[in-house]
Amino acid sequence: MTRLLATAVEHFPIAGSFTISRGSKTTASVVTCRISKDGAAGIGECVPYGRYGETIDSVIAEIEAIRSEIEADLDREGLLRAMKAGAARNAVDCALWDLEAKSSGKRAFALADLAEPAPLTTAYTISLGEPEAMAAQAERHAHRALLKIKVGTADDASRIRAVRAAAPDSAIILDANEGWTEANLAYHFGVCAGEGIALIEQPLPAGHDRLLASVSRPVPVCADESVHKTEDLSKLAGLYDAVNIKLDKTGGLTEALRMRDAARALNLKILVGCMVGTSLAMAPAVLLAQGAEFVDLDGPLLLSRDREPGLLYEASKVFPPLAALWG
Repeated sequence: MTRLLATAVEHFPIAGSFTISRGSKTTASVVTCRISKDGAAGIGECVPYGRYGETIDSVIAEIEAIRSEIEADLDREGLLRAMKAGAARNAVDCALWDLEAKSSGKRAFALADLAEPAPLTTAYTISLGEPEAMAAQAERHAHRALLKIKVGTADDASRIRAVRAAAPDSAIILDANEGWTEANLAYHFGVCAGEGIALIEQPLPAGHDRLLASVSRPVPVCADESVHKTEDLSKLAGLYDAVNIKLDKTGGLTEALRMRDAARALNLKILVGCMVGTSLAMAPAVLLAQGAEFVDLDGPLLLSRDREPGLLYEASKVFPPLAALWG
C-alpha cells in the first residue's frame, strides 16, 4: 500500500495575547502533516512564522510540492535534500518520525538511539508590556523555576528590574527578539548583570552579530533569529555563548539533533525553544531538549486550549509525550 499525505490548518486561541518586540497575536495558527501507510499514521505540527517569510499558504504549498516524493516513501535523509529548512519540512519530518514509531511499535527516542526521556524544567514566557503589567505577570508565576521575559525596546531597564523584584527566586532568560541596538547594548547588558539574569536571547538584529565582538558579555548571550541550521553555527562561534534550536527553524528533529551535536562540539550551550503551538509541536522537542542547559517548551501553557491528549505540565516540569500524542 502506498502512503497517503494530508495537510490541515488549525487555529488555537491564545490565553489573552502574546506580545514580543515585533508585535502581538491572539491566535496560534498551525499546519499539520499526516502521513498514513498500512493502517498506521504519523503526524507533525509546524507554526509558519512571518519573520522568516512563511505563511500558512506558503507552508502548505511547500509540502504539496513534494507530495509525490513523500507518498513514494521518501525517507528523512531524502527529505533533508528535498526541502529547505523551515516550518514545512518540520511538519513532514516529525510526521515521518511518528509514522516510523507507530509502524514499528518502537518509541521515537529509541529509533533515534536516545535514552528514554525524562521530565524537564521549562521556562514560562512573560509577554512584553509596561513594567507594572510584566511585574504582575511575573508575580503570578514567581513559583516557577525559570521565566522567560520578552523585552526589546529602547530602554528595558525598568522592565528587567520590575520582573526581577516580582520573581526574586526564579532564574530568568531575557529575549529581546532583535530589539536592542549598538547604542543601548552595553547599557542593557549591565542592567542584566546587575539583576542576575541567566541568559540573553538575540539582543541585536540578525546580520548585526559582529557587534557582539565589540562589547563584553557579562551575561551569556544566545543566538535565535541568527541561527537556523547546522551550517550557521561556525560564523557565530566566539560571538554567542549559546544557540536556540527550534524545530520550526531547523526543519525538523532530524536536522535539530545534528545541530545540537555540532553546537556542543563548538562549546555552545543549548536552549531548546518553540513557537507558540500545541503539545504536538512540543513533543519531538522534548526528545531534543534532553540534556540542554535551557528549555523553553511552554507553547501549550500559553493557549486557551490544547490537544487531547496533550503533554503533562506539572509545576515547572514538562513530561515526555505519550505514544498516543506523538512518537
